[in-house]
Amino acid sequence: MASLNDIRSTYLDFFRRNGHAVVESSPLVPRNDPTLMFTNSGMVQFKNVFTGVEHRDYTRATTAQKCVRAGGKHNDLDNVGYTARHHTFFEMLGNFSFGDYFKEQAIPFAWELLTKDFGIDGKRLLVTVYHTDDEAAAIWKKVAGFSDDRIIRIPTDDNFWRMGPTGPCGPCTEIFFDHGEHIPGGPPGSPDEDGDRFIEIWNNVFMQYEQFADGTLRDLEAQSIDTGMGLERIGALLQGKHDNYDTDLMRHLIEASAHASSTDPDGPGKIHHRVIADHLRSTSFLIADGVMPSNEGRGYVLRRIMRRAMRHAHQLGVTEPLMYRLVPALVREMGAAYPELPRAQAMIEETLRLEETRFRQTLDRGLRLLDDELSKIGEGQPLPGAAAFKLYDTYGFPLDLTQDALREQGRTVDVSGFDSAMAEQKAKARASWAGSGETKDAAIWFDLAEKNGSTEFLGYDTEKAEGEILSLVRDGAEVQKAGVGESVQIVVNQTPFYAESGGQVGDAGLLKTDTGAARVTDTKKSQGVYIHIAEVTLGEIAAGQGAELNVDHNRRQAIRANHSATHLLNEALRRTLGDHVAQRGSLNADDRLRFDFSHGKGLTAEELKQVEREVNDYIRQNGTVETRVMTPDEARGLGAQALFGEKYGDEVRVVSMGLLDGSGKGADGKTYSLELCGGTHVGRLGEIGLFVLLSDSASSAGVRRIEALTGETALAYLEEQVARLGEVASVLKAGPGEVVDRVKALVEERRTLQNEVAQLRRELAMGGGTQGGADAKDIGGVKFLAQVVSGVSGKDLPALIDEMKTRVGSGAVLLVADTGGKAAVAAGVTADLTERLSAVDLVKAAAQALGGKGGGGRPDMAQAGGADASKAEEAIRAAEAVIAG
Repeated sequence: MASLNDIRSTYLDFFRRNGHAVVESSPLVPRNDPTLMFTNSGMVQFKNVFTGVEHRDYTRATTAQKCVRAGGKHNDLDNVGYTARHHTFFEMLGNFSFGDYFKEQAIPFAWELLTKDFGIDGKRLLVTVYHTDDEAAAIWKKVAGFSDDRIIRIPTDDNFWRMGPTGPCGPCTEIFFDHGEHIPGGPPGSPDEDGDRFIEIWNNVFMQYEQFADGTLRDLEAQSIDTGMGLERIGALLQGKHDNYDTDLMRHLIEASAHASSTDPDGPGKIHHRVIADHLRSTSFLIADGVMPSNEGRGYVLRRIMRRAMRHAHQLGVTEPLMYRLVPALVREMGAAYPELPRAQAMIEETLRLEETRFRQTLDRGLRLLDDELSKIGEGQPLPGAAAFKLYDTYGFPLDLTQDALREQGRTVDVSGFDSAMAEQKAKARASWAGSGETKDAAIWFDLAEKNGSTEFLGYDTEKAEGEILSLVRDGAEVQKAGVGESVQIVVNQTPFYAESGGQVGDAGLLKTDTGAARVTDTKKSQGVYIHIAEVTLGEIAAGQGAELNVDHNRRQAIRANHSATHLLNEALRRTLGDHVAQRGSLNADDRLRFDFSHGKGLTAEELKQVEREVNDYIRQNGTVETRVMTPDEARGLGAQALFGEKYGDEVRVVSMGLLDGSGKGADGKTYSLELCGGTHVGRLGEIGLFVLLSDSASSAGVRRIEALTGETALAYLEEQVARLGEVASVLKAGPGEVVDRVKALVEERRTLQNEVAQLRRELAMGGGTQGGADAKDIGGVKFLAQVVSGVSGKDLPALIDEMKTRVGSGAVLLVADTGGKAAVAAGVTADLTERLSAVDLVKAAAQALGGKGGGGRPDMAQAGGADASKAEEAIRAAEAVIAG
């Protein structure tokens, strides 16, 4: 029996042999269609190729596309587990032609693959065509030999595909398998078509026309093919099963659920195992593609799916988290075809375990509340909306989870009452919100969050995406459009732009629509709304338009490098200086990084060298940077470092990087750096390139600040330093290795010359004439020698005072130096007189006469300054007055 993995490979190999490029599945979060919550068909990733906006280096392609239908108009959630063919996650096999081949080749491809490679009996196949598509009908007759009764003409839109009200469109031909007369149901187009006898296994869309607003159709210049065949459906057929859940892959997951829960896979808990198996796939793939459980948007849908599966596990009697224990079984089944699964396995397991642990803490209480509320109403009556809202608001029960629980009792929920309770809560929150005070127009972001919900961030794994412009804001108010030269704040439903947070600056880049373009200079967020600060540079942009968002790759890469280097720097500082080191702030920009940390003194040259060397060692190690999700308490228990001042929610991203060299000193015994962080990071540490530590300085009391560079900026800095060294070496006429010794020699030579010059100045000053008398005066029995000098600085005066004291033998001396209009004054008293006369008193009196204040020193030597050197004579007389008493 061919496994689903074999069938997938056979399909892709068939089209590879027939000239198709095998293209990897695109992520479940659409990057090029903001109207979709999740990728729900194989053609989604080729939408822009079909419309001619994008061109690729192939004209025919084949894929096995992972798809999710659990939100919006494509929502199969309520039926999953109860029917044979409904899933939240499924794989769509497809082959595509972009203006290459058309009907005359697409139909033979399908017939050959189904009847030859898959070995299906052609007699059990029949097809539908659009009722006017004579061309497709004729090709089927020629290729398959079908009679008219096996080519059913359908006049409805069931067999005419449209991308939208306008744009590419065309007829379809669908292929059905007849399970036989013993199965109830009629052929497509008949009153009994909803039965299970005739099952659609393949759909060929002939993208033939372009539809205009007035309803007219014109032939496309490049007619294309878009096909889809569900792997689960064709797998069930080829394995002789009538139920998708009986295929090998699904059966293995069901048995894993039964084994982990110690229950019978086919017993009373059969539905529960089917739900768990299906939801395990969708939740795991969504997490692998970067979706995290939340109360908004895609994260909310993920949480709904998770909690639905977890409630079914609870109904099996399982008392401990179950879902995360099934992830290895899923990886074994699908990891080879989808390598993102094993890569993200740790994150998937931790996310599921965390969510189920938290949900189980509230599940029993929530179910008790539900029972209490049901006991208050009559049999079969709907649950009041207020009670359903209380379950949601207090216990985190999504509405559809409550509906699912009541479904088994034949009850419903008063949905309008639930909506009213939700609206009332929002109104109360709005009334009590005071704003952050950061911007004058902060209140509008609360309004937009209430109207549009939070922005979906896609930027952990992409720098390019499409979104829908929900609002334009200028001067604190919404506007409908903005033209060239206008500055505007743009809100979209989903974005790859990172908003400033946690020390990482916001992204910049370009936003384009069909009518204009805007340069995004910064991105911020408020109330969960991402605010793209932009200037319109071309045409005009308007609310309601689709937009292509492109992050500036080089800038983002530089920011990522600096952010990851900051994590390495933090750990290197802790290992070099001690565990007291704690982050006190950071800046991760595109041109530099800044890191503030607790430490009481400056780093020595050896410490700085050690830190820089250690960071670069781990950069060269080129280890993978990994992200996991857990509670803040679990993360801290593991030893993860938290960002100072950051507020954390119930779940955090934990970023780990670097493998220890056997020292075993990491937070988890093997990881070098482990931190709580919501920022963007490099994929591998080697992408940082180079780390250069620029400076260590004091930021505030007990806090040091390090500034550093990475990557190209660091390299440019080093190149500049080398160039400067070369210039210095050239001036010194020495080799670069001789510069230090040569500079030391010059400094010593300069010091010697300075001393000689100072000595000459002192000698010149002492022998160059006097003012106020060169001979000592006798004042009250104290010899006083005073002199006004020029050509010397204040720092030369103490040496001159000592010489004058030697000359006078016993007495007091005073020098006033003219320093370019201002004055420096010094006084000295010989040791035998310091008990009756202080040099400090002399210099203070002289300084006051010179227009200065203060002065200080010792009784035998004191100095001061003055504002007016022309009053030197007055200064001398003031000193004489002090001596005279």
